[in-house]
Amino acid sequence: MSKATYTRLAALSLIWGSVFLWIKIAGYGFSPVQMVLIRLALGAVVILAIGYAKGLRLPKERATWGHLTVAALLGNAIPWTLYAEGEIAGSSSVAAVVNGSAPIWTLAAALLLGQEKRVSGYKAGGVLLGLGGTALIASPWNSASAGTGWSILCFVLGSISFGASFAYMGKFLVGKGIPPLMLAGGQLSAATVLLLAAFPFLGLQAVTWRADSVISVLVLGVVCTGFAALLNFELIIKDGPTVASTVTYLMTAVAVVLGAVVLREPLGWTVWLGAVAVLAATGLLRRKPRPAAEPAPEAAPVPAPAAADRT
Repeated sequence: MSKATYTRLAALSLIWGSVFLWIKIAGYGFSPVQMVLIRLALGAVVILAIGYAKGLRLPKERATWGHLTVAALLGNAIPWTLYAEGEIAGSSSVAAVVNGSAPIWTLAAALLLGQEKRVSGYKAGGVLLGLGGTALIASPWNSASAGTGWSILCFVLGSISFGASFAYMGKFLVGKGIPPLMLAGGQLSAATVLLLAAFPFLGLQAVTWRADSVISVLVLGVVCTGFAALLNFELIIKDGPTVASTVTYLMTAVAVVLGAVVLREPLGWTVWLGAVAVLAATGLLRRKPRPAAEPAPEAAPVPAPAAADRT
């Protein structure tokens, strides 16, 4: 890979890996719904501004917006709020590791939606390994090292919702001729509307005005949600989806390191072992099947020996 590729990969891994750190700090001053609403609105503004500057436009079809709304609910409104809720009492590092299990739930949703007809041995092994890793992280017999039971439940449910959103988008939105940048902008816009609807019921808590929380929520919206989406698209276009997919592994490592160094979060051996299992499971689930071997050409028939040669 070129230096430019390494730079893009490192930058995106650092930005996305720091998301869980910023969520934790933003939670010192904002409630989960307040935090996610600001993040979504800022991210939508950044992405749509870039998209319109490039001459792109949002889709107009009602059916497309219906699918975008479902994707926004599954991929943004629900999981982002649950991660923020879980990090009130839980660890940012554990949130990141559990988030890494999203491909497991993507596969499960794809099977339910009929996108996957059969599961290979590698994928079946990845699912089992990922579930085992998630169980180790949760450690119901000793959850003190990972957080409260409620925080773990929020992380797991958020990961399930996040994974299901990928399968849903793959079935109803990908390949419809919508520019990816505007697809992201439309989804964030729909999620913003959903959070606005929930705000009077879940977002009226008093805000604690802290400089670190305000800075964190701004970074979440502008950098981690807005500019990161543009960087991700650039990575996919210029370097390919295979290279871009490695961000899943790198961002988890970044999140764990930041949680331990910046927030001094304790990590028990079950979390470390579970993290390795989840990352290994993600690798198995992303493994592409070998192409079927081409049938060997039929050998030319051997001519029968002439009568003079027979004895």
